Amino acid sequence: MEWTTQLEAVWATAIGMVLGGLVGLERELKDRPAGFRTHMLVAGAAALLVGIGRLALADDGLFANTSGQLRIDPLRMVEAVIAGVAFIGAGTIFARRGGDTIAGITTAASLLMVAVVGLAAGFHYYVLAAAATLLTLLVLMLLNLCDRLLKRSAKGGG
Repeated sequence: MEWTTQLEAVWATAIGMVLGGLVGLERELKDRPAGFRTHMLVAGAAALLVGIGRLALADDGLFANTSGQLRIDPLRMVEAVIAGVAFIGAGTIFARRGGDTIAGITTAASLLMVAVVGLAAGFHYYVLAAAATLLTLLVLMLLNLCDRLLKRSAKGGG
């Protein structure tokens, strides 16, 4: 296998990491349990797993039997990413002692989202990955602003 093909997987991983880092930066600035580095690594790992899957499919004989039929489903890499992110996301959700408050759900959801962004980058769907990152940032920042404004107006007697 040519090294240039492997560099494409590295490039896709880098794009996934940058896009995941943008979401992670927003989480970091809000002092959430998982921040910049965590989001970068989750998105990068997702993109790299897809890249490995793409390389393996292109590698003659690695996944096909002698009749040329596929022996495994390469989309199982996607399942592995989601299972791994679910484990990490569960670690970011915690209940506060002495109360009914649960924290970290939005961060866990953002980790899932950057994993999917990484998957999109790994499949070389760069426009989709960038658009999903933008939408995620809009949800995290704009809806947070709306939430604060609504709470402020409710306290002000409205």
